[in-house]
Amino acid sequence: MKFYTKSLITSCLFIFGLTSTPIWAQQCNDLLNYSATKLHTTKAIDFCQAFAGKTLLVVNTASKCGFTPQFKELEALYQKYKAQGLEVVGFPSDDFFQEHDDAEETAEVCYINYGVTFTMLNTSPVRGSDANAFYKKLISQSDTSPKWNFYKYLVSANGKVIDVYSSKTKPMNSELEKDIQSLLVQDKTAQ
Repeated sequence: MKFYTKSLITSCLFIFGLTSTPIWAQQCNDLLNYSATKLHTTKAIDFCQAFAGKTLLVVNTASKCGFTPQFKELEALYQKYKAQGLEVVGFPSDDFFQEHDDAEETAEVCYINYGVTFTMLNTSPVRGSDANAFYKKLISQSDTSPKWNFYKYLVSANGKVIDVYSSKTKPMNSELEKDIQSLLVQDKTAQ
């Protein structure tokens, strides 16, 4: 009996259609081809694995801003719609000089003060030439760079920016929430 390597067997199974690429890899779009580290950890999040097929609300946040209390409504929105496929992703940024220098302090504001359970990432730039790769794609698609903290980007399950909302747009009981409700129905129907 000959010795066959695991990779050879896997390759043959794939060629003959007896195994397939994981669903998340099949559904991954260009926007989600990104990885980042979760806030105050060393754990990397692969956006394709975590968010493929999900409706996304992406928000650039800051923990020392007048809009920081929006964390409470963002969390309420997430809790209300996560079972229907909504994911909220927070990108802390000091682009407007209102974020703590220490990730532990940022995490305390998010997790302790506001009870955030949605995905929060480590601080990174979200505008200009220094913007992280994910935000560069968001800005390119929407032709809109964040003008201040708590700008919100609504992204369909197929990775298309649907709309952008200013800092003044409240997460709950707003045009944003109505748009999320509609998009969740459209994204579910498309699957």
